[in-house]
Amino acid sequence: MNSQHEYVLRTVEERDIHFIRLWFTDILGAQKSVVISPSELESAFEEGIGFDGSSVEGMSRISESDTIALPDPSTFQILPFDKDDPQLQAARMFCDIVQPDGNASLVDPRQILRRHVAEAASEGFTAQASPEIEFFLLKEYKETGLLEPTDNGAYFDQASQNSAPRFRSYAMLALESMGIATEMSHHETAPGQQEIDLRHADLLTMADRIITFRYVMKRVARDQGIHATFMPKPFQLYSGNGMHTHFSLFEGETNAFHDPDDEFALSTTAKQFIAGVLEHANELTAVTNQWANSYKRLMFGNEAPTAATWGVSNRSALVRVPTYRLEKADSRRVEIRSFDSLVNPYLGFSVVLAAGLRGIREGYELADPAEDDVYNLSHRERRAMGYRDLPKSLDQALRIFEKSEFMADVLGEHVFEFFLRSKWDEWHDYQSQITNFERRLNLDF
Repeated sequence: MNSQHEYVLRTVEERDIHFIRLWFTDILGAQKSVVISPSELESAFEEGIGFDGSSVEGMSRISESDTIALPDPSTFQILPFDKDDPQLQAARMFCDIVQPDGNASLVDPRQILRRHVAEAASEGFTAQASPEIEFFLLKEYKETGLLEPTDNGAYFDQASQNSAPRFRSYAMLALESMGIATEMSHHETAPGQQEIDLRHADLLTMADRIITFRYVMKRVARDQGIHATFMPKPFQLYSGNGMHTHFSLFEGETNAFHDPDDEFALSTTAKQFIAGVLEHANELTAVTNQWANSYKRLMFGNEAPTAATWGVSNRSALVRVPTYRLEKADSRRVEIRSFDSLVNPYLGFSVVLAAGLRGIREGYELADPAEDDVYNLSHRERRAMGYRDLPKSLDQALRIFEKSEFMADVLGEHVFEFFLRSKWDEWHDYQSQITNFERRLNLDF
């Protein structure tokens, strides 16, 4: 037992916590949970919680199904719900998945990200991320039974005439009570669409926070009689849900992305990182945008990137370099705009970090920034400017992904193969659907 274990045990006793929720995710990012009583907590720290890994998508084969969830005491937080019923008071911890011999599981997304964070550290870097997470709030119309936006607001509107006017306030308070610092919140461009920005943290901590964020948003929404969805593009006429994420690398206390003598205050390290992300953008898109629906956002969403470009304050580029506070070293960062809000953050962060580090390691050259609205350029104009289009469908993304030795190395053989099989199944199921559009077009032709 170390001091973190002792702190958790003491807090559970002092705060009269009745349930401990142990969280992890499968390969696609679906949240998994097992609940234990406080009396089992000390044993869980020492031995972990055994479970059938073959019953979790992609976790292990039936012949090697014994798997252990090992609670990480550094992630302990009391859940800010059910305060009116002390008997239901619960806390949560994230788990690392390990094998019976104690070695890290090669298929645990959290362990995969931990491995790449360690590789960055071996090269002297600590990676930080700060996401801007978009989602829709929906209400059910009794007349139709359909879910529709809770309001008709637009960008930065003061939401006073909607079904949940205090939602963001309650949500931010819930996050802050769990130690998740927020920077700002506001109404986004589409009716019912919200955005909450999280303050920067190291990648592993931030990935945990994103999983927690989704849980908290859905729970707060449910408590107010509405629904929260992170679906990349739930409505044809409205923008999709992106998760624009700001990345920076630090060497000790020094921001490795900052150079006060550069026009845009970007260091050589930052430029090589961007070049790495752009070079491998098409290979990693299947991970950062893993759903068939993701490409409805990329191809038809407002300000969603459609080509592997970078730009200064250019919101149509895949990688945007913000120009706020250029002279402030700690603020120098790059914004990756391809992520949607349903990415598995552990795998998404892993592939972007690995691509950026390869760019630094191998000295990739960065082309000139895009100054045009890339979204509105024709394919001929893009080719003439040297821009590579991002995949336009999950099908295209998977065809590129499956040929990438780099992605196989980043994710590991088992995760790479399972991810491919799972996503090809999704694409084939998607293709087999007969839509109302097709019926309207062809039924009576």
